Amino acid sequence: MLVEPAPPRAPAPVPTARGHRPARRGAPPWILMYHSVTEVAGPAEDPYRITVPPGRLDRQLRWLHGRGLRGVAVGALLRARAAGRGAGLVGLTFDDGYADFLSGALPVLRRHGCTATVFVLPGLPGGENSWDPLGPRKALLTDDGIRAVVDAGMEVASHGLRHQNLTTADEAALERETADSRRRLAELTGRAPDGFCYPYGAVDARAVGAVRAAGYGYACAVDPGPLTGRHALPRVHIGAADTSWRLHLKRALHPLRRRALPDDETASPVSPTRCAQGRPLSAPSGGNR
Repeated sequence: MLVEPAPPRAPAPVPTARGHRPARRGAPPWILMYHSVTEVAGPAEDPYRITVPPGRLDRQLRWLHGRGLRGVAVGALLRARAAGRGAGLVGLTFDDGYADFLSGALPVLRRHGCTATVFVLPGLPGGENSWDPLGPRKALLTDDGIRAVVDAGMEVASHGLRHQNLTTADEAALERETADSRRRLAELTGRAPDGFCYPYGAVDARAVGAVRAAGYGYACAVDPGPLTGRHALPRVHIGAADTSWRLHLKRALHPLRRRALPDDETASPVSPTRCAQGRPLSAPSGGNR
C-alpha cells in the first residue's frame, strides 16, 4: 500500500543526553540495518529475522531519542561526521526495498523526525524476495514506490540490480549490479545514488573496487573486517527481538567489534550526484574514489 507523499519533515532537534560524548575520530559510525517493517504472526513466519513490526520500530526509535540520538540517512550521517557534527546521529538503513517500507516504516520515521536510506533493487520493480528460499514472499517496491520514497525525503540507494552476490559474480554481472543499477536509479529518480549496499553483506576487494569505480560515494556491508572503509561500512542487524536492553548492548559493543575507519576516509564529505534522465553519470564529488 502506498502512502500519499508529503513534504519532508524538518529533522527534530537532537536532545542532549547525560554522558553523551562525540564519537572519537575514525570510530565506526553506528548504522542500523533493517529490512521489512510489518506485522508478523511469529518466528516461524520470519525465519531470517528480517521483519520488525511497526510498534517495535516505534519503541526502538523512542529509545534512540531518549539517549540523545536521532536516526538519519547514511549520506547525511557521513556528511555530518565530515563536518564535525556527527555526534548524536545514527544511520538508519532498510535493505531490499520492500514495499512495506511505505506503509510500515515511513509513518514511524516521520513521527520521530528521522530519515533513512532505502537500498532498492531497480532490476526487480514490483518483484519479490525470491533469494530467500524459506520465504515468506514479500513484495518489493515498484518504480512508483521508489519515487514515493524519494518524495518522502528519504535517501534511495542501490542494493544491486537483482540482489546478486558480488563476490561470485563474473565481470559482466559485476558491471550490471553496480554501474547499471546506479544508472537505472538515476533515470528513475533524477538523481544518481551515492550509496550502495552489498547483497547478503558479502564483500571482497574486487566488489569494493567495482562499487568505487561505478561512482558510489559510500557502500554498506555488515562486518567487512579489514576492508572496512568508506566503501565497506559496518552495520548492525536490528530485528523484532531487539528490546532496549539489547540495543544498549549492541551500541556499547559496536566500536569494540567493528574496525575504525581509516584516517583518510573520515573527513571526506559525501555529496549526492544529480543526473538528468538520459545523461551520462559523473562520479560524486569528494571522498576517495
